[in-house]
Amino acid sequence: MKYLFAIVLLMGFMISPAFAQEAKNPSLVIDSLEIPAEEFNVVLRDASIVKLDDTHAISWQVTIDNNLIYSNPDGTAVIRFYEQEGDGQLIEIGMGPQPDNKFWVAVTTPKEGYIVVHRDLDRGWFPETKLIISYTDKAGLTVNNGARIVVTNLDIDTFAIDSYSVHGMESSTDPPAINSGSMLIDFLSGDPAKNIFAFFPFYVAAGIGVIVAVLFLTKKRS
Repeated sequence: MKYLFAIVLLMGFMISPAFAQEAKNPSLVIDSLEIPAEEFNVVLRDASIVKLDDTHAISWQVTIDNNLIYSNPDGTAVIRFYEQEGDGQLIEIGMGPQPDNKFWVAVTTPKEGYIVVHRDLDRGWFPETKLIISYTDKAGLTVNNGARIVVTNLDIDTFAIDSYSVHGMESSTDPPAINSGSMLIDFLSGDPAKNIFAFFPFYVAAGIGVIVAVLFLTKKRS
């Protein structure tokens, strides 16, 4: 199994530079941000909505690396992504502290309102791996919790991310939810129709990430 991982990893490094040199896509947008622990120590009503430098539309992928250290067993780390039209559409990702690692995905649409589309009370997310949230205007929303796909091709209409907010406390009288650390978020978006091969290195990277997660969890259980 370790040889399989080595081969796949080598393929990723060999193929990605070649496509990066040959493939150009003027619509390709890549952003990264780091959210510090203290920004999560607010309740939802006090959370600030932060505008991104770029709007991510048509086809996008968000990778979340949760390196937060929780200080409250009832605290959570919740991030919301907002649709640019401002009509109430959002995607919510919630992650609870160890050892339970509760996890949920919720969406808000103009027709249905707020709906939890996936919830795990135990082992819902994995600190050793990254969450991947992806969307296309043709296939909808897909969420991978770092070990498996938990939401597949969910129709959420048109969704272009232009802002986000974070919170982690249920009540303003609660102790802080997060003690230290940060959450790293990477955005990739564009229009594959303008050059689908420009996205190929990122598909390879995402595939390698899933394989690494599976190998790690398999080894951990054995």
